[in-house]
Amino acid sequence: MSLKTHGRYDYSPITDRPDFTWPGGKRLAVYLGVNLEHFAFGEGLGAELAPGGPQPDILNHAWRDYGNRVGAWRLIEMLDALDLPATVLANSEMYDHAPELMAAHRTRGDEIAGHGRSNSERQGTLDAAAERALIREATETLARAEGKAPQGWLSPWISESPVTPDLLAEAGYGYTLNWCMDDQPVWMRTAHGPLLAVPYPQELNDIPAIVGRKDSAETFARMIVENFDEMLDQSARQSLVMGIALHPYIVGQPYRLRALRRALAHIAGHRDRIWITTAGAICESFAAQRPA
Repeated sequence: MSLKTHGRYDYSPITDRPDFTWPGGKRLAVYLGVNLEHFAFGEGLGAELAPGGPQPDILNHAWRDYGNRVGAWRLIEMLDALDLPATVLANSEMYDHAPELMAAHRTRGDEIAGHGRSNSERQGTLDAAAERALIREATETLARAEGKAPQGWLSPWISESPVTPDLLAEAGYGYTLNWCMDDQPVWMRTAHGPLLAVPYPQELNDIPAIVGRKDSAETFARMIVENFDEMLDQSARQSLVMGIALHPYIVGQPYRLRALRRALAHIAGHRDRIWITTAGAICESFAAQRPA
């Protein structure tokens, strides 16, 4: 029996790879992925606080919009207080919906990465021409606003077609966050050259944890701390990447933000031993040391 494979990368046990270090001789790189998303009103996809009724689904649409109006701003205040950078995963529609929020992250010097046009759609359901157009439209919007093209991409809902990595490499992207299969970056093969898969969390991610599994704010914060402490120990043997995925309409709720602050303060308290950075900087450092 021969199973169908993707052919993008080969199997490699993490315990048997060439050694490398992050800048400053650090062994654990930590980054925050802040998802800024906009949703169509009365149609399309969207996370749900409660089972949605007939459209227009006011309850869930307004809950998600709280993140852009309130939660994201409280998150920025917390990041400033803890002196933490972020990789902002931005729907291109955010520039029309909440330009002040995008400007605030630009002022902070945060990395802005591509995250499709809107989280009301899945790019994996499109044919190649339509998906190429989606990537081009989102990329051009970010490049126009930020003065440079984004280096990284996370698909809305982590939805891919069979050719998504090829289209991202074709569009000039250096890394993808879609492939969540490792604790180190992994080079992927595409029709247009190598593309780096930077680890993006599906466990330390507030949507699967809080919306999906119904974990409490305290449980999510404890997960972050336990994951960090364990990875810090593991990184003594080899360099690793730890990401934390955040959505302001979820963790920006006051009681969740308070628990998250304690977890991130714990991480910030170890900044002398770790590299607190962005996904883009991780891509650049890894590619310089271990080119494809």
